[in-house]
Amino acid sequence: MGDARAVIDVIDNGGQWTHREWRMLRYLGVDTQILPNNTPINEIRDLDGLILSGGAARVGLTGELGNCAEYLSLEVPILGICAGHQFMARHYGGDAGEAPKPEFGAATISLVDGGGPLFQGTPPEQTVWESHNDEVTVTPPGFIVVAQSESCEVQAMQNSDLNRFGLQFHPEVNDTEFGSNIFENFVRICKSSESA
Repeated sequence: MGDARAVIDVIDNGGQWTHREWRMLRYLGVDTQILPNNTPINEIRDLDGLILSGGAARVGLTGELGNCAEYLSLEVPILGICAGHQFMARHYGGDAGEAPKPEFGAATISLVDGGGPLFQGTPPEQTVWESHNDEVTVTPPGFIVVAQSESCEVQAMQNSDLNRFGLQFHPEVNDTEFGSNIFENFVRICKSSESA
């Protein structure tokens, strides 16, 4: 990954664990800061990657995630978590809606075809931490599902360019078994994108 520190900021959509995402990046040696989601895009610094945090209930469906649509125009890898994931799905032409079986607490996900670069080095089945009433119901064009659970078909998705990733669960929470690996992999993706 080279000696230079990755620069990856976290957009705060009002999620209860946004600081944990920032802390996880700090722990991995990333140059990171938390920004409110109404930060003008021209005030965003030169980044290697961006995380769209989770948010309050239903916020991923309302589209009221500040300037997140503008941030998705940035040419860096972007990871959407929970509400950020749902917003990303709708932004790119998919859909999200009320979950038939809302998930709160530990859940088991299964990777699809190895789960892609975000799940590199993690097992086919793993425990994650859920906190959602809504979920992605239609995967956007150009995206594939890379993890699912018994009650949620789109636990994780990625686009064909491997620079947009969405997670329904919370990798920043300790109860997510391989959350730190997922963050490490995202940092690696950001660094390799920078040098590409």
